[in-house]
Amino acid sequence: MATLTDQELHNLAMNIVGKDLEDQGYEFLGVNSEFKKDPQFVALKDKKLHFVIVRAIEYPHDPKEVPFIFLETVKQHAQKFKARTFYAGVGLANSRDYELPVSSSEDYVVNYAGLQEI
Repeated sequence: MATLTDQELHNLAMNIVGKDLEDQGYEFLGVNSEFKKDPQFVALKDKKLHFVIVRAIEYPHDPKEVPFIFLETVKQHAQKFKARTFYAGVGLANSRDYELPVSSSEDYVVNYAGLQEI
């Protein structure tokens, strides 16, 4: 059972959020899947620029808890471009036992409530 690395968890979260953005009609201008390089998505919707920060959050941490301190820098950067800034926390847990790490050989549970504007 191979535990997923931080980058693999991040990629998983990116795929979940990317699909959600696509389904909502966002047009991607830039995608950065490098771990902790913000923002992950720069996208257009209704002719408005959006910056989206994605974080994979492992159980028992709450994916809806927005870490405002580090997001402030991204928000200031977004304001220069008159962009709206969003946080997408994706909760991930091992489906067999929430106390176990997420692994490549077992199913996982997703706790994703969508974009939160910051």
